[in-house]
Amino acid sequence: MRRVSSVPRVDWRDRVEALGFNFHTIDGQPYWRDDVCYVFEAHEVDAIEAATNELHALCLEAVDRIVRDGRYAELGLDDRAAALIERSWWDRDPALYGRMDLVYDGSAPPRLLEYNADTPTALFEASVVQWYWLQDVAPQADQFNAIHEALVARWSAWPKASHIHFAACYDSAEDATNTDYLLDTCLQAGHRATALDIEQIGWSGREFIDMDNRPIDRLFKLYPWEWLLAESFAPHVPNARTRWIEPPWKMLLSNKSILPLLWEMFPTHPNLLPASRRRGGIEGVAVRKPCWGREGAGVIVLNPGDAGPPTDEPCIYQAFAPLPVFDGRHALVGSWVVGHDAVGVGMREDADRITRNTSCFVPHRFEP
Repeated sequence: MRRVSSVPRVDWRDRVEALGFNFHTIDGQPYWRDDVCYVFEAHEVDAIEAATNELHALCLEAVDRIVRDGRYAELGLDDRAAALIERSWWDRDPALYGRMDLVYDGSAPPRLLEYNADTPTALFEASVVQWYWLQDVAPQADQFNAIHEALVARWSAWPKASHIHFAACYDSAEDATNTDYLLDTCLQAGHRATALDIEQIGWSGREFIDMDNRPIDRLFKLYPWEWLLAESFAPHVPNARTRWIEPPWKMLLSNKSILPLLWEMFPTHPNLLPASRRRGGIEGVAVRKPCWGREGAGVIVLNPGDAGPPTDEPCIYQAFAPLPVFDGRHALVGSWVVGHDAVGVGMREDADRITRNTSCFVPHRFEP
């Protein structure tokens, strides 16, 4: 595993924009890096893939245990959320995708920092943009990237010719791009699809409907469950016939409170980090994370003996595992899961040790 500098494609902006990738620059700073890449060896890719599959299996077992034992309060979930989770879990509502953020330096086992299991982004750049980069820059090399094919295959498992609605906050370029990309993979699988803004979802008195008063039978939402359940229409969710993508049981995995439960259930597992709901439960340097935090917001590193500034936000504490540093950049592995399989990697890096929404996306390749 190494970081390699390269000459950027002269017309790389035009090339990525032609793909529909229009947020390659954020506030005048590069988000997409065309001048560097990460290079892996094949055995390192195998290690990431195996660890991701193992971690996903542990997560599914944890969900089953939580549902059977009713441990929702430990994740800050109320009875309404618990009822939705239980119904979707026992009905075996299928999941589409997720992204695990891993710390990996090429030698020690990959370890889970968190599981973005409900509304992960950086999908389009991982699936499409870096693949076209590879064809332009190193067509003889390989890339751990079967994301697109896996998504189309996953949609194909849904009932044929379903009409699936896709909702997001379309004023966000990132959310719009990721949602429209998923809609396209759905169309490629043979379904009908309609896009709408999250605010355009209506209620007829009996069911959720779109702007043309068509019932919404299946809804992909790039909108967190904790936000959705705070909306004015939330009381209708339990009674609606709508099936959700991601399903309600993903609430258990997208909440960082799952990390202490994973450590409790599978202590000393090589792909997990010690985690606790108490600062005193983690010796040495710890990372405090808001349970529903996103994109690095509110994440702080605490030295031994430091409890951090007071906060009213529910938080968990995780043992600090520093990201590997290459040329002064902290590198994070985003490992993608489609269905129940690891299918690809997207690399992020930052000059800071905490990865945020502005952290750069860097393409990768590996040597056969």
